Amino acid sequence: MGIPTVTAIVLNWCDEALTADCLRSLLASDYRALRILLVDNGSTDNSYEQLRESFPNIEFLQTGNNLGYTGGNNRGIERALKDDPDYVLILNNDTVIEPEAVGRLVDAAENGHGKVGGVVPKILYYDRPDQIWYAGGEFSWLRGLGLHWREGDLDQIDGAETILPVTFMTGACCLLSSEALSELKGFDEDFLAYVEDADLSLRMGQAGYEMYYQPSARLLHHCPPSDTPPSPFQIRQRDCNRRRVMKKHASLGQYLPFLARFYITRIILWLGYAFRRDRERSRAILKGMGKLDNSS
Repeated sequence: MGIPTVTAIVLNWCDEALTADCLRSLLASDYRALRILLVDNGSTDNSYEQLRESFPNIEFLQTGNNLGYTGGNNRGIERALKDDPDYVLILNNDTVIEPEAVGRLVDAAENGHGKVGGVVPKILYYDRPDQIWYAGGEFSWLRGLGLHWREGDLDQIDGAETILPVTFMTGACCLLSSEALSELKGFDEDFLAYVEDADLSLRMGQAGYEMYYQPSARLLHHCPPSDTPPSPFQIRQRDCNRRRVMKKHASLGQYLPFLARFYITRIILWLGYAFRRDRERSRAILKGMGKLDNSS
């Protein structure tokens, strides 16, 4: 039997430079049974054309519209599953993956206990490659979010690390079994962007799939420091989706403490933004506490 096949999906929207770096890192992978699918999410600049010219041997899919993180990746998942790969690798376009990472993720999936649905790597800050962004994670029922283990810690390369079970896989990079994706139908598109990875992780666990963190698989992520103020879009979208994921999955005993903490902390944040006369973020806080709909 041959080695398991993997299709890597990279989603682009108006970001030719970062996407090109990500694609080059995948092309440098030492994993032989790897295919790459670039999904363009209806870019309004010329990045789609530039990328097609720069990478003529990579398969491309054009969605025609910006379908968000969930919709764009789902169109890629649907296309990838037609070729019946063993695994699909979801990879943010603002990441650079190490050559050995795909193989190490596959090894962890193939040798895991039970029915493995997904494996996630160690993710480090691109500008500070000795600092951890994600080293496994768990879902917090109190906060309605996936928490990153060891975020901000220095990466101790000489320290002993082992593969660990997780309850939250970040969507920045996750190797997912085709069986699980077929059963769960990919991401829930009501989420559009943010917290969709937590929802998928919860559904994975509910369906009986195991999820693991593989520390020897590594990649770098272009992302701002954790103390960087979120954009108004991030505030509104994340807060709406925190309530959405809790409404969808939480028991009453989990939901009520979440709501109490959520609204108390949102009001405090709103007062802080209002005091600083930050009208855009103040409005975003209010919208994040408002009615849920599928455009949130």
